[in-house]
Amino acid sequence: MSSMSKFKKLAGLSALMFAALTAANSVNAANWRYAHEEYEGDVQDVFAYKFKEYIEDNSDNTVQVYRFGELGESDDIMEQTQAGILNFVNQSPGFTGALIPEAQIFFIPYLMPTDMESVVTFFRESKAINDDFPKLYAEKGLELLKMYPEGEMVITLDEPITTPEELQNKKIRVMTNPLLSETYSAFGATPTPLPWGEVYGALQTNMVQGQENPIFWIQSGGLYEVSPHLIFTGHGWFTTAMMANQNFYEGLSDADKELVRKASDFAFEEILDHIDGLADEALAKIQESSDEVTVTRLNEEQIAEFRKRAPQVEAKFVEMAGDSGQQLLNQFKQDLENIKK
Repeated sequence: MSSMSKFKKLAGLSALMFAALTAANSVNAANWRYAHEEYEGDVQDVFAYKFKEYIEDNSDNTVQVYRFGELGESDDIMEQTQAGILNFVNQSPGFTGALIPEAQIFFIPYLMPTDMESVVTFFRESKAINDDFPKLYAEKGLELLKMYPEGEMVITLDEPITTPEELQNKKIRVMTNPLLSETYSAFGATPTPLPWGEVYGALQTNMVQGQENPIFWIQSGGLYEVSPHLIFTGHGWFTTAMMANQNFYEGLSDADKELVRKASDFAFEEILDHIDGLADEALAKIQESSDEVTVTRLNEEQIAEFRKRAPQVEAKFVEMAGDSGQQLLNQFKQDLENIKK
C-alpha cells in the first residue's frame, strides 16, 4: 500500500472513530456505520443507499455509508466490522473466502444458473443461502442479512477467444480469492490476484510500458471498459453479501432488529430491479462510444469445452472447505434441482 493510501486510510479511520464516539453520546438516535467495497453508483453502493433510505425514512436513526478506499481495502473493512468499529459491511464472498472458505462456492464455474429469473428464484428460495450461510457467518461474529447477485461474470481480453486453448497462458487479473484463481487456471489462463482498487492502475501501467501481455480483469455488472474484447462464457453470476457485526445486531431492540431486516429486504428488492438489464445498458453505451469493442457469446458447444474443466475446480473447493463445503455444495445442487422442477 502506498504512503498516500496509508494516509487516506488513517484519516478515514480517525473520522470513523470520531463518528463512533459522537454516536455513542447521542441520546435520541443512533448513527450506524456501513462500508462496502465498490464506488459511487456501483451495485453495492446502490444497495447501501437503499438500505440507508429505508432506515432513515422509518426511524430517527441515520446511516453513514463509506465507499471503497475511504476506510481501506476489503480486508480492512471486514476487520473493522468484526471489531465493532463498523456496524454493517457489504463484502463479496470472493473476499470473504479467506475468512469463510465455504463462501468460495460461488466461484465454482457452471454451478449457478445465468438467466435472471432462475438466479432471482435461487436467492429467494435456496436453503443454502437462507439457512446454511447465516450459520457459517455467525461462527465468525457476523449476522448475515442478505446475499444478492450483481451481474453475470465476463472475461475481458485483448483478443476474442472461443476455446480454452485460445485462453492458454493469457495473463489475467482476478480478485484475491484462491478458488477464482483455480477457475481461470482450469480455463487455461494465468491468473494473478489483485485488490480491486489496484486494477485500473495496473492496467494503465502495463499499457504505458508496452508489455506484450496486458493484465486483464474478471468483471461483473457493467464495468467493461477495461479491455476491448468481452467474452461471455456463461460460467456464473457475481454474488455479494451484506452483514452486521453480530454483537451490535444482538444488542439492538426487537424493533430495531425488525427495522434492519425490513431495510435489507427493501434494498434487496430494489437492487433486483436495478441490475435487471444493467449489463446490457452498460454494454450498449460502451459499444456506442467505441468501434473497437467486440462481444463474443459462446454457444452451447463452445461452453461445453469450458464446462469440462469445472469438476477440477469443484474438487479444489471441497479440498479447501472440507466436509462443511461438501455439505453446502450438496445443498446448492439440491436447491438448483428444486428450481428446475
